[in-house]
Amino acid sequence: MNYSAEQFTVLKGLEPVRLRPGMYTRTTCPTHMVQELIDNSADEALAGHATRIEVTVLSDGSVVVEDNGRGIPVGIPPGETRPAAELAFTTLHAGGKFDKTDKSSAYRFSGGLHGVGVAVTNALSSRLLVEIHTRDPQGGGYGHYRLSFVDSKLQEALTRVENSQARRHGTRVQVWPDPRYFDSARVNIRELTHLLRAKAILLPGLQVILNLPEQEALVWQYDSGLAEYLGEMLAEAEPITPVFAGEMYQHDDSNGFAQGEGASWALCWSAQGNPRPETYVNLIPTLDGGTHESGFRAGVFEAVRSFMEHHSLVPAKLKLVQDDVTGKMALVLSGRILDPQFQGQTKDKLTSREAYKLMVQTIRDPLDLWLNSHPEAGRAIVEQAIQSAQLRSRAAQKIERKKGSGLATLPGKLTDCESEDIQRNELFLVEGDSAGGSAKAARDKEYQALLPLRGKVLNTWEVDADLIFKNQEVHNMAVALGIEPHGVAADPEQVLAGLRYGK
Repeated sequence: MNYSAEQFTVLKGLEPVRLRPGMYTRTTCPTHMVQELIDNSADEALAGHATRIEVTVLSDGSVVVEDNGRGIPVGIPPGETRPAAELAFTTLHAGGKFDKTDKSSAYRFSGGLHGVGVAVTNALSSRLLVEIHTRDPQGGGYGHYRLSFVDSKLQEALTRVENSQARRHGTRVQVWPDPRYFDSARVNIRELTHLLRAKAILLPGLQVILNLPEQEALVWQYDSGLAEYLGEMLAEAEPITPVFAGEMYQHDDSNGFAQGEGASWALCWSAQGNPRPETYVNLIPTLDGGTHESGFRAGVFEAVRSFMEHHSLVPAKLKLVQDDVTGKMALVLSGRILDPQFQGQTKDKLTSREAYKLMVQTIRDPLDLWLNSHPEAGRAIVEQAIQSAQLRSRAAQKIERKKGSGLATLPGKLTDCESEDIQRNELFLVEGDSAGGSAKAARDKEYQALLPLRGKVLNTWEVDADLIFKNQEVHNMAVALGIEPHGVAADPEQVLAGLRYGK
């Protein structure tokens, strides 16, 4: 077959998204597609221009996302022939969030990176309607503009409908997900609820509203942010420390990081398990964690280890690892990174290498200070970590009895008897091979068995059951007798079920 330029195809506009939607969004349901709209509204709130985000799920399957931000720009960018609002919904890699070096930029720490988000939303919609209230490009008053699409193609070009009410501003987008691109065309209400609540948590003072069909509106507004949310997460847990909430951001371009980079957090330790950690980068939920979470945990480990050394709490002959300290730590982390790198367009995992070091520096000193001002909490954390290390050490040393069936599993030094009558059979434990040789010559081989032992036998009363078989002589005795390690309260019938000798 000939291979020539005729076989080349150049995908235009939004065709790449419609052809391979899984590269740009999750195709199980359109929740992530709607999230792209919500993230834009959240960026306006982060920049200080929006105080409210309202999402409405309608009975026909469409979703409305509305905010009171500045409104998508309706002017024509330099070098372009179409308004910015139209470009945002029809052109991949077009947007106002690329320049992260401009310290005066409102979107310096926004989640938008590629200028792809709302274009993907439009590409995978059967209909999309945009209404914008913003300042007229030529200055003066505020106008109400409208823009609509059908099957991602422009149906109604950007039109100024009327004058806005006095200084009204904001954006309203209604989207109808196209069922052809999703396993289910309905948004996941549980996931959407969690996402919106998280936006309210991460942006204290922001009012977030969710309207669902035939239900009372859900409204969230957190004044104390992460600490309040973590307290709700731990409502049924058993915390062993108070909640430690704080924030730390770079004051200038030093230490290899940019001004404004850092994180806010809330954490504590619980007696049992803990909720799955929730981590965010520039308000984007990182469901699979990433380098920011790994760095934060490493910083916590360093701070706790410093506290242990300062208070002489380091255990002898026991090495702590990071998971011993952070394994039962409940965490909500909101990182702020200048130019984050994610794994895929859905941004579920942060991969920025520099974020690891940033988070170590962000949490280490504040937590070290907090631990030393809350020594009881610090000691509770250390005690829990030591218990975890001890359990881990025992599990690593645990040796199970070599199992099998028949004579092949019995110890090599066992000289067994011929009879299978347990009531009559007896086992002689003799000291050393020489004594075993003498006893072997004098025994009745029909019902008397011999097992030579070497050295001082372990006192099994003082040893954890999982570690008993570390001693070879005890292992041989247990296998020969057919008895497993057991406690004082064990059922005798169950313990002796596999007994091979009656005496």
